[in-house]
Amino acid sequence: MKVVFFNNLLMTCQNEVLKPGEGRMITERTTCRQSAFFEAAAGVVGTLKKAGHEAWFVGGSVRDILRGLDPEEFDIVTSAAPDEVRALFRRTVPVGERFGVVIVLAAGRPHEVATFRVDRGYEDGRRPVRVDFTALAEEDIRRRDFTVNGLLMDPDTFRVMDFVGGREDLERRIIRAIGDPAERFGEDHLRMLRAIRFAANLGFEIEPRTLAAIRENAKAIRRISAERIRDELTRMMTRGGARRGMELLAGTGLLAEILPEINAMRGVDQPERFHPEGDVWEHTLRMLDLMPAGRGKEADPRLAWGALLHDVGKPQTRSEDSAGIHFYGHSRKGEEIAGAVMGRLRFSRADTETVVSLISRHMLFMNVREMRPNRLKRFLRMPDFDLHLELHRLDCLASHGGLESYDFCREQLAGLTEEKLRPPRLLNGHDLMDMGFEPGPLFNEIMRAVEDAQLDGDISTAAEARRFVLKKWGK
Repeated sequence: MKVVFFNNLLMTCQNEVLKPGEGRMITERTTCRQSAFFEAAAGVVGTLKKAGHEAWFVGGSVRDILRGLDPEEFDIVTSAAPDEVRALFRRTVPVGERFGVVIVLAAGRPHEVATFRVDRGYEDGRRPVRVDFTALAEEDIRRRDFTVNGLLMDPDTFRVMDFVGGREDLERRIIRAIGDPAERFGEDHLRMLRAIRFAANLGFEIEPRTLAAIRENAKAIRRISAERIRDELTRMMTRGGARRGMELLAGTGLLAEILPEINAMRGVDQPERFHPEGDVWEHTLRMLDLMPAGRGKEADPRLAWGALLHDVGKPQTRSEDSAGIHFYGHSRKGEEIAGAVMGRLRFSRADTETVVSLISRHMLFMNVREMRPNRLKRFLRMPDFDLHLELHRLDCLASHGGLESYDFCREQLAGLTEEKLRPPRLLNGHDLMDMGFEPGPLFNEIMRAVEDAQLDGDISTAAEARRFVLKKWGK
C-alpha cells in the first residue's frame, strides 16, 4: 500500500507496476479517491473516451500526482480533432485551433484539451510553422519539452504511459530534454528558461547534455517576448528554489542575456561590517533563499522582485576611499534601474510602482527609531507597508542579522490604533476659507502642518487646530 496526500485528503493507493514493453513504455495502475477538480477533468476525459477517442491527462498534472501533490490544472490530450471536441461539449472556447487546442468548460472550470499533433518546422523560436494532427499519442509526446512532463495518465485506472523515460527521471529528480536538447531549445527558446524554473521549483538537477545545450544557446533567449520571460522568472522566484534558479541562470549565461543589471551585481564587494555575507550578488541570493515559498506556498511576486532589485543600483554607485566602501545614492539609482527593467519586462504600472517604492524606501528603516512621531506614523501607514517590512526583515537576515528596527516597527504598529495612525481631519478647505485664507498652494502646506501637529500629539481638537494655524500664518 502507498499513502499520499491529494487536495488535503488522505488517499490510499494500490500500485501495480508492469515491466516496460521493449524498454519504451512503463505502466502503473493506481486506485485513489480524488477531489472535485480532479473529477471534473476526469469527466472530460471520460466523455472523449466514450465517443471512441483516446484521451489522457498529460504533463505537469501527472508529474504532480506521482509526487503526491495537488495539481493546479489538468491538461488533456486526445486523438479527437478540434471540431470533434467542440461537438462533444456544450461549452468550449477555441483558443488555438490551429494548434489543436480547445478549452472545455466543465463544472465551472476550464480544461485545456489538445489534439495529438506533430510540429513541422520553427522559424521564430516559439511556434511551429505548421502542425499535423496524428492518431498516435507517442508522436505527440516526443515533440514535448522534458521527460518528466511527457507522462500520460488514464484518470479512470491511473495507468501511466511513459514513452520517454519520464518516470525514471522523476524518481531520480532529473530535468532532461526529450530527444536532442539543442533541437528542443531551437524549437522554443523559452524551454531553456523553463528547464531552470523546473529545476529550481522542484529541487531537481538538470541532465548534463540538457544543461550544456542551454549554455550553447543562451543568446537565443533574446528572441522570446518580454512577457513570457517575465512570467517564467516570476514563477521561478515565487514557487521555491529562487536562489538556485538565479545561480543556474548565471551559470548558463541566461542571466547576462535577460537581466544584465542583476548580473552586474556579481563580484561587487561590500563593507564587511554591514555585509559579512559577501558581495551584492551573495546578499541578494540569500534574501531570495529566505523568502517564504515552496511546498505549495507562493511568495508575493512584488516582494520577490523587490528582493531581487533592491540593491540593483549598487554596481553603478560603488565608491571607495580611506573610510571604506560606499554606495551613496544607490536607492535612487536603484529606482531608476528597476523602473527600466520592469518596463522592459512589461510589468503593470501598479506592480512597477510598488516594487520601485520598495526599493526607494528600503534604507529608511535604519533611521526609523529616530523619526519624529508624525514622520513615523506616515511611514507605518504607507501603502503595502507589510511588504516593506518583510523586505527589511529579509535584508537584515541576509546580512548583519540585526532586527532591532523590524521589531520596533512591529511594536509601534501593535500599540497604535487606526485612529492614531490616520486621525480624522481637524480642518478642511472650507474652514480655512472661513478663516480668511485664499485657496491655493498654501492650503496644502497648512493642511500638512496641521496633520503633522496632530500626529505629534500637539493638537487634538478643531479649536486647537485653528489657534495653531493663526499663530503660524496669521489671518
